Amino acid sequence: MRVAWLLEEIGAPYEPVSLSTAETTESEHLARHPLGRVPVLETDEGELLFESTAICLDLGDRYPEAGVLAPVRSRDRALVYQWSVFAMTELEPAILEFARHSDGDPERAAAGADRFGAGAAVLERALDGREFLVADHLTVADVVTGGVLGLAARRGLLPAPAYPSVNDYVSRLIERPAFRRAVAATESSLAQLIA
Repeated sequence: MRVAWLLEEIGAPYEPVSLSTAETTESEHLARHPLGRVPVLETDEGELLFESTAICLDLGDRYPEAGVLAPVRSRDRALVYQWSVFAMTELEPAILEFARHSDGDPERAAAGADRFGAGAAVLERALDGREFLVADHLTVADVVTGGVLGLAARRGLLPAPAYPSVNDYVSRLIERPAFRRAVAATESSLAQLIA
């Protein structure tokens, strides 16, 4: 979803390809992603890249005119890296820990919720009075972080009173036309993206 959303923001043509769970374990897909996961970006030239954040950063480089990735060695570029990595290493693992243990291990679920809460508090401070995480427009950092926060919201980890700025941020992001188009284009939870 994150990759499709960024492709929609950039205005780049792409074709989502849905894969069944069985197809992700076949040699054809394993040649694209050694762990059989999605997404995988395959360019018209046959180049392959996996990991959604890596794909999003690469797309920012491929389409500099879109302005979703600041110039190399700029402070804003460093901040895009910071928030993108923060979302994937601090927020997403905590959400997944919470989700995995919600039904069977309340202590581990609570640990995941606490870890997520600490990260969400950092974002709450960073977003106070700001529309986006970096600069004054949407960047790769917003797509990556917004995608992760959407998962948290669906799991009930973003109570509005505790995180008003984060909730406003998520609401703004999901109202973007590009986000809506990406949702429609990637109805399947397993998609290989071909750009």
